[in-house]
This record gives sequence, structure tokens and C-alpha cells, in this order.
Amino acid sequence: MAGHSKWSNIKRKKGANDAKKSKIFTKLVKEISVAARTGGAEPEFNPRLRLAIQNAKGANMPKEAIVRAINKGDGNNTSEYSEVTYEGYGSNGVAIMVVCMTDKITRTVSNVRAIFSKYGGSLEKSGSISFLFNHKGVFSIPTTDIKHPDDFTLELIDSGAEELENDGEYMHITCAIEDFGKLQKKLDNLCITPNYSGLQHIPHAFVVLSDEALQKLMKLIDALEDDDDVQKVYHNIAIQAEQEKLPFIY
Repeated sequence: MAGHSKWSNIKRKKGANDAKKSKIFTKLVKEISVAARTGGAEPEFNPRLRLAIQNAKGANMPKEAIVRAINKGDGNNTSEYSEVTYEGYGSNGVAIMVVCMTDKITRTVSNVRAIFSKYGGSLEKSGSISFLFNHKGVFSIPTTDIKHPDDFTLELIDSGAEELENDGEYMHITCAIEDFGKLQKKLDNLCITPNYSGLQHIPHAFVVLSDEALQKLMKLIDALEDDDDVQKVYHNIAIQAEQEKLPFIY
């Protein structure tokens, strides 16, 4: 669909205000700590920890905070967290996937259901909307870090890249989940550090909203992202280029 970006989930994080950045850091600390507890404190031997540290650096988290998070996990002081995904609909048929990391599922599902209800949405059964998304590996690289675009593109395709999309500021790369590690290693060999990398639920069917409807949906998404147990929120809103300039799209 022309005129919109499917990378709005990533873009929102880049323009977050200070309060949002604090929430993002809290979620990154949890992921780093759990990764260190489950796989060890050495990033070289722990892919999940290496990825969590990489994303923390991309979010400009201070080095000292990253070290503290690793030490917290390595010290076995991290609660036993479970990762769980909830699916629901917002108004206007917008599909929303909510990925949580929680030490008490009953609390988390109750909070998520209450947020959906408050903002005119509904929590649905597992599998109700997941078919609207593809689960892919994603890398976002500042275009200024790419010195030879043609050679760079060919090398990444050889390493498993399925799609490369340049939005002017970032090169977004998608790959199959099984090729994620290989592509990550290729970027390491090229001495390129992504601003973001990870597994994403990318929509392939979109909903276009009016400015008013979009503002209403963003209140729901903001409320979900503000919950301490929520790690990531994905949606299939086709945010138009002109709508990215609205004050509620940061």
C-alpha cells in the first residue's frame, strides 16, 4: 500500500519522549537480565543477551545501566518470567498483538483485558489475528552507515535477506527467522551495528484510519505499552506519511 510505512512500530520508539524512554529502558533491562540468567553473562556465547545489549545501545541506554542489568541477571536475582502473547482488536477492526514478559500471568492478562476494554477494544482468543502478521527477523540500519549500497545489498541477500526497504533515514531488512543469526553475523563481520534488530510481527493486511480514529487507537496502544509487563505491541494500522507529523505520533 503506497504512502505508508509498515515500520511505524519501530519509528515510534525512536521519537519517544523522556517518559517513554524510561519505560523502554525498563523493558530492555528486564530482557537483558532474563537473557543473562537463562544463557549466561557472556554476550559472545549468549545470542539472546547479545541481541538485547545491541538493542539497548540502539536505544542509547547508558553503558552503566546495561552492566547493572547483566549483573542482576547473572546473580540469579531475576524473577522467573514467562513470555506470553495476547491478541485483540481495537476499534475499526485494527488487529493488535501484545507480547508480555511476566512473573504472574493472571495479573498480566487481567491488565491487558482491562486496557482493551477501556479504549473500545476486545481481547480475543489465541490465533484470532496472528494470521494477519508474518513473524520475521528485522534489522534497521542508519543509511549513513552504508557506504556502498549496491555491494551491501548483494552481501545481505547472499546471507538470507528477503527484503530491503530504504525510508531515507534507515534501511529496514527482513529475513526468515531461521536466517536471523546468519544475517546478524554478516553485519558483525561488516562492522555495522543496527539501530534495531529483533524478531517482529509484521502485518501483511492493513487498516487505514482517519486522523480522529488514529488518535483514539494510539491511546489504546500507548496504554498497552505503558504496562510494566508489556514488552512489545504490534498493530496493522497503515499510518500515512502525513499522519506521522501529527502530535500524537511520536
